[in-house]
Amino acid sequence: MAIRKIATLGHPVLRQVARELSREELASPAVQAFIDDLVETMHDANGAGLAANQVYEPIRICAIEVRDNPRYPYKPNFPLTILVNPTLTPTTTETFLSYEGCLSVPNLRGEVRRFTGVHVRAWDRHGEDVALEIRGLTAGTFQHELDHLDGKVFVDRVEDTKTLATWADFERHHMAAFVERAKALVAKYGS
Repeated sequence: MAIRKIATLGHPVLRQVARELSREELASPAVQAFIDDLVETMHDANGAGLAANQVYEPIRICAIEVRDNPRYPYKPNFPLTILVNPTLTPTTTETFLSYEGCLSVPNLRGEVRRFTGVHVRAWDRHGEDVALEIRGLTAGTFQHELDHLDGKVFVDRVEDTKTLATWADFERHHMAAFVERAKALVAKYGS
């Protein structure tokens, strides 16, 4: 396993639509080793998720996991989940404003509107079918990562650029209010 370099905003790989994999390609030792690297890189950077194109591989794979994450102390824990060729469908019209950051956009956060419920279909790392119903704050994490696979970054979805803030200013001026909204969302949906 290896920690990979994370692409930052402005690199063209972040704007590529990631290509799908076949089950044969997924089963290859190279892709399985890449998935291990993706997870190790996400853990090293304290990310809640990481998409393949964020580490310069424009293939439709992402990893999501929240485990007492110091970057996101308000996010509920979610087990390590590898999604291959994922698709996402909203299950509700209800939305919430998520104050998001991104490993590919260092030191910047902003409010993004996300659906409170989504249905995700994908393969796991072994090519087995996965179907997930995700709700609440965690649904925002899934939408964020799948956006990456479609060549989108959270700043593309910021509705009001006045909400953009550095990490320090987010913590100083906006975090308390957002944490209250996040807690209410977690209480309502359990995630």
